[in-house]
Amino acid sequence: MTALGIAQILIFFALIFICVKPLGAYMARVFEGERTFLHPVLRWLEVLAYKAGGVREDEEQHWTRYTACVLSFSIFGFLLMYLFQRLQGFLPFNPQHFGTAQVPPDLAFNTSTSFVTNTNWQAYSGESTLSYFAQMAALTVQNFVSAAAGIAIAIAVVRGFALHEMRTIGNFWVDMTRAAVYVLLPISIAGGLFLCSRGVIQNLKPYTQVATVEGGTQTIAQGPVASQEVIKELGTNGGGFFNANSAHPFENPTPGTDLFEMWLLLVISASLTYTFGKMVGDTRQGWAVFAAFLIMSLGGVFICYGFEQEGNPILAKLGLQTAATANQPGGNMEGKEVRLGVPNSTLWATVTTDTSCGAVNAMHDSLLPIAGLVPLLNMMTDIVIFGGVGAGLYGILIYAILAVFIAGLMVGRTPEYLGKKLEQKEVKMAMLAIIVTSASILIFSGVSTQAHFAPKGYWNSPGPATANLGNDGPHGLSEILYAYTSSTGNNGSAFAGINANTPWYNLTLGLAQLIGRFLFLIPILAAAGSLAAKKKTPVTSGTFPTHGPLFVGLLIGTVLIVAVLTYFPAVSLGPIVENYLMHAGRLF
Repeated sequence: MTALGIAQILIFFALIFICVKPLGAYMARVFEGERTFLHPVLRWLEVLAYKAGGVREDEEQHWTRYTACVLSFSIFGFLLMYLFQRLQGFLPFNPQHFGTAQVPPDLAFNTSTSFVTNTNWQAYSGESTLSYFAQMAALTVQNFVSAAAGIAIAIAVVRGFALHEMRTIGNFWVDMTRAAVYVLLPISIAGGLFLCSRGVIQNLKPYTQVATVEGGTQTIAQGPVASQEVIKELGTNGGGFFNANSAHPFENPTPGTDLFEMWLLLVISASLTYTFGKMVGDTRQGWAVFAAFLIMSLGGVFICYGFEQEGNPILAKLGLQTAATANQPGGNMEGKEVRLGVPNSTLWATVTTDTSCGAVNAMHDSLLPIAGLVPLLNMMTDIVIFGGVGAGLYGILIYAILAVFIAGLMVGRTPEYLGKKLEQKEVKMAMLAIIVTSASILIFSGVSTQAHFAPKGYWNSPGPATANLGNDGPHGLSEILYAYTSSTGNNGSAFAGINANTPWYNLTLGLAQLIGRFLFLIPILAAAGSLAAKKKTPVTSGTFPTHGPLFVGLLIGTVLIVAVLTYFPAVSLGPIVENYLMHAGRLF
């Protein structure tokens, strides 16, 4: 690692840290219904949304009704997205004349589930598949509302800890509207204008045909990029206008835009920890969660950066220069943009998989084995290292319940967290959420190593699913494992060596996305409803403090131990074996 690279990483996290308290306090005021400095400007839009939807702002919901609203809204969004894709040939803003041929039913299903679940897995190239209307009305709109739904769920879970002897946890429609109007929309408008000023394109022009210096022709894709770019990062969505995502210069033209887009990735998820502390009446609780996030994230960043900066030992044995010098960056530059380099590429790879974003500025398939293991393990923690907007907070609270439960077992005392006794129901719901996601990843991955399907879509063909891998051996297994981990974790990034645009992968990855989103959040909302109805337990000398270093260490240990015990056999056959083979000089 170089001093400059380390400095860039530390500066980035410093920029996140200074935003945690002001943005977190602002969001606490928003979701507690207090007036903010944006209310004179945006209150009318909030009220209009309630009138249009027939929503009573003062009406509270039981957790079952809150969950039903989440599910019904998601079903409606899925159907609308599916229709927009299948009917794009008849809709406006389609200068490329894309139609149903570009979006067959299985791909439309996968894309619809992907964006509704905040996954944004893209088994297609956006610039050669979807019209401007589909990009804006389907993808970009879902980027806003799926992110707002995630924040709303997190706030409902926080209320479960903050409220006492209540049978309600808020109103989904109100929480989602406030998240979209007061948090996502203003930052997106300002951020979109900034990106446009730095060179990210935004237009509705047809693609441009130009003559190359060799005398040939080239098609330059363009479109409404900046408006989608800002919310895909801010909402930890990740789906880009271009197939190359944020490695494309039209999405991410400069080191300045690269830093800004990474800041967008983490700023809300990090700040929600302070919102959590404010709403439960003890900001130390929020800082403890933030500390756990930060320690795990920094550990992943420096492991990934360290291995990538060290370079490929096979190339070093051939006499090639792999160390950084004054004239070249050194390390493993395969799959990376020269203008961004190893530090920013590995930082982005780690941060995007700490969250449920999945946007990339370099190709993860080109990472060295242990460096590639870092984003894989980030997602195997149920993406609770910062996590997606909202999803990271309610995910880490599940692990907090487990951590406190473990502490209670050690001392023979009923576990308590934030003044609530954690009993059988809460612990069962926490375990159910974790078991469901791990089962999805391992079962789908295992079946896909043996499944047979036809690359052209005929289900009775004897072609194996592994035929669509870019590599065989342990790296091929890593590609399959990464795909289902990413989809179940609602991340959306990929080891891009796998061609997932087939009926088998479109269907099973879509199912994994639904499992990872809804079968994870339903138990969490059930636990929140149970907690809200409980009485507050007074703090005594036997109460385990959950705001200090001991709790932070226990929480980190719980997250890592659960992930390692669950997935070690699988990753040992993938990136770990690949690392040994690389050092033995047997990859080529």
